[in-house]
Amino acid sequence: MSQGPAAVLIGPPGSGKSTVGRLLADHLGVPFRDTDGDVEAVAGKPVSDIFVEDGEERFRELEAEAVRAALESHDGVLSLGGGAVMHEPTQKLLAGHPVVYLQVGLDQAVRRVGLASARPLLVLNPRSRLRALMEERRPVYERLAMITVVTDDREPDEVAAEIAAAL
Repeated sequence: MSQGPAAVLIGPPGSGKSTVGRLLADHLGVPFRDTDGDVEAVAGKPVSDIFVEDGEERFRELEAEAVRAALESHDGVLSLGGGAVMHEPTQKLLAGHPVVYLQVGLDQAVRRVGLASARPLLVLNPRSRLRALMEERRPVYERLAMITVVTDDREPDEVAAEIAAAL
């Protein structure tokens, strides 16, 4: 039975959870898993299609279940969707896990996700929407994190190495 993930990466869109997560997993010699990929596998369609066809509420249900299952069974690096931490039961499940908050500034996040992004929550006025999401979620990210790493103006491998050293 797994003791849980070696690291759980949280943060807003564009913080580098997937990119840094893969590098960190390689560095630690463990597998990488992204709960958005788990949701897509269960639903049989991309996250953006789930939002459009089934609604955000259905996506959040699938996401909460994917996070729960991954925390119970995955022993590598786990990347959560940016909004997964807003679900109170998920916050409780994260207690005791090595949660790493990848902090990113708005300008860097916008550059990384692009303004023509297929991210469903950023469709209308993406820069303003991303700013609002980041401000709303920041206190939760900070409260849940055991480790916070700033990713602005840094190479992903440098961020992964810092996390590995901190773990």
